[in-house]
Amino acid sequence: MWETVWQKLRTTVEIVAAERLQRCSQSIVAHHASANGLYLCTMHIRIGTRSSRLALWQAEYIQELLQAGGLTSELVLIETKGDQILDRSLSKIGSKGVFTQELEDQLRAGQIDIAVHSAKDLQSSLPADLSLIAFTERERVNDVLVSRDTTLSLTSGQAFVVGTSSTRRVAMLKHYCPHIKVVDMRGNLQTRLRKLDEGQCDALLLAYAGVHRMHYDDLIAEHLPTDDFTPAVGQGSVAIEVADTLPLDKLAAVRRLTNHEPTEVCVKAERAYLRRLEGGCSIPVFALATHTTEGQVSLTGGIISLDGNEWLRETFVGPPAEAEKLGHDLAEAVLTRGGDAMLQGIRAAL
Repeated sequence: MWETVWQKLRTTVEIVAAERLQRCSQSIVAHHASANGLYLCTMHIRIGTRSSRLALWQAEYIQELLQAGGLTSELVLIETKGDQILDRSLSKIGSKGVFTQELEDQLRAGQIDIAVHSAKDLQSSLPADLSLIAFTERERVNDVLVSRDTTLSLTSGQAFVVGTSSTRRVAMLKHYCPHIKVVDMRGNLQTRLRKLDEGQCDALLLAYAGVHRMHYDDLIAEHLPTDDFTPAVGQGSVAIEVADTLPLDKLAAVRRLTNHEPTEVCVKAERAYLRRLEGGCSIPVFALATHTTEGQVSLTGGIISLDGNEWLRETFVGPPAEAEKLGHDLAEAVLTRGGDAMLQGIRAAL
């Protein structure tokens, strides 16, 4: 579907959208007057977002990018199933659309123009009538150990309690740090920090991007190396999703103002890997793509068993133009080496 939409954008519609954006920007900067008064850009974008502080940061960041290009916007706050159900692990709720379904419903209904997500929260495959049109420039992708006691370290051999809701992080902790006790820790970042302060755990394992964006850098006890704790697909980037009914001039404008192409190439490779494995929030798969100094894309991905005992990891390198093929080929290699059997065992255990 995306290829069809993008081909349309290469028609005269894209030229019209570009001219419209240029007029909008000029009107804001130069304040051209018309017979009826001040001429202003009229393109308005309704942004759907979850209501947590981190989700609002992401949506407001998109707002700023759109405003810089002369577009106006408003936020539409939407509660998802993942926000409502906090007494069960993500694997027990279901892996598809836990944090996205309600936003997608609003896209289809035309109540919002775009939905803003953490790229790592997206399901592996989207319905045919929805597309991802932009990925923002990526933040550092590392997982971090967060605690009021910043002397804590996973490598010290000291036993302590870590809270996380991620099956990937749980499995990696079991593999690398069997001395660590893990407890399930659901909720937004502020809720998890409250639980930390209540003594439910000694530390949290989180994505650096969210911790940094919420200005909790002073609580970071340790940055975990991506060679060991390879992140979730898309971690560190903000994704924009639209329905196929979105007018093409709006689609072109939003993509032009928010998309970071180097990040897009990497996340597309990672998502192609995830899609072939049919992974989701409850499946402990991981992937990270980076650009090499030779202009290639290096993609490392794998899968780990729930108990951390079995581990598969592969690295493929290829041209950016073939990023999605790279992800698919990497997934095939992982499946061939035993990943298929591992996935069956994981799904049976969840």
